[in-house]
Amino acid sequence: MKNSKGGIYRRFVKRPMDFLLSFIAIIVLSPVFLIVAILVRTKLGSPVLFKQERPGLNEDIFTMYKFRTMTDERGEDGELLPNEMRHTKFGKFLRSTSLDELPELFNILKGDMSIIGPRPLLIEYLSLYNSHQKRRHDVRPGLSGLAQAKGRNSLSWEEKFDLDVEYVKNVSFSNDIKIILITIKKVFVREGINFDSDIKDTKFKGSKKTS
Repeated sequence: MKNSKGGIYRRFVKRPMDFLLSFIAIIVLSPVFLIVAILVRTKLGSPVLFKQERPGLNEDIFTMYKFRTMTDERGEDGELLPNEMRHTKFGKFLRSTSLDELPELFNILKGDMSIIGPRPLLIEYLSLYNSHQKRRHDVRPGLSGLAQAKGRNSLSWEEKFDLDVEYVKNVSFSNDIKIILITIKKVFVREGINFDSDIKDTKFKGSKKTS
């Protein structure tokens, strides 16, 4: 019965709920969008949005939107300075509060993403996943996910992917609500909410396990 209910939720409820909640959130948070956009343009420059291609449902590629958090400062050779040199206090504030993630609500509205699901990672990882890890793409990627709720910073890549697949196997309304509430709590206490930090810190290089 549980799997049946989960299947109904996944097929008929989850996407409409994502659309409705993201639409409401965009309207309610529109003043925040405007203020952050103006501050980003003033303090970090343009373009205001950072765009990057990520794999989504069934490994289809989409363009993910975020507010930029770094400047475009370059060295004498014309090349961009290292990331750590282009970070500003304001950019770090955006990341620590997850305000840089707000534009992903438009990805959710469009259907590229879901509110809850495995985080969309880099395209270059696709060839490195084993058959088990590839299952993370059986659902839309999320603004937050089970791995983030369980304490992403202390997990290995394999543990994160195991949690992603566990989520895929047990998609349900109750699980999504639990993860949403945990995520909101983490945002307010600024605990482990820099969702993409592991992409830039320790890149996934493949797993020893083949399945």
